[in-house]
Amino acid sequence: MLRVALTGNVASGKSVVARIWAHAGIPVVRADDLAREVVAPGTEGLLAVKEEFGEGILLEDGSLDRDALRGLVFGDTEARGRLEEILHPLIGARRDEWIRTHEENGTPLAVAEIPLLFEAELQDDYDLIVLVFAPREERLRRIVSDRGILENEAHRIMAAQIPSREKMALADFVLENGGTLEDLEIRSLALLDLLRARARKGMAQ
Repeated sequence: MLRVALTGNVASGKSVVARIWAHAGIPVVRADDLAREVVAPGTEGLLAVKEEFGEGILLEDGSLDRDALRGLVFGDTEARGRLEEILHPLIGARRDEWIRTHEENGTPLAVAEIPLLFEAELQDDYDLIVLVFAPREERLRRIVSDRGILENEAHRIMAAQIPSREKMALADFVLENGGTLEDLEIRSLALLDLLRARARKGMAQ
């Protein structure tokens, strides 16, 4: 099976590419979905987060109050680090299980969307890396206007990641996303054709 990592800095458009490929029939696992799964009610992850940050991060029904948790770690590097120490291993284990299942089922091509691929040093776990790239100014505009985040916080979020241009040198393919959604879809599907061909070639060997 061809294991593809899809990555890109915040607001680059990687989630859009993930949706395009999933709609085209490719198995795609998204980090955000896994992050929700590992803190679902009754999970080891939710229990660990509650023990670390207190009952105040729970809603009345016992589920995670994401706004409350975000407020606790907002701007607090140490608290965010503690949260990541809890969640990242759980997310990684779920992702690995997902990949193993598709390998066992003979899936030719599977994609894992991992925003912090290089920061977490996971690049060697994948056969190919696709980086979605958008100019810094455009990403800042998207974070502020589309997500309603204050500009100073947007700068902090962006600064916490390895610069995109450094990642470009480490990726196998780069999808440019400084234009329209239609442009990105055309480029994404063209690259997908290439990835499918690579996967078929690998299966035939």
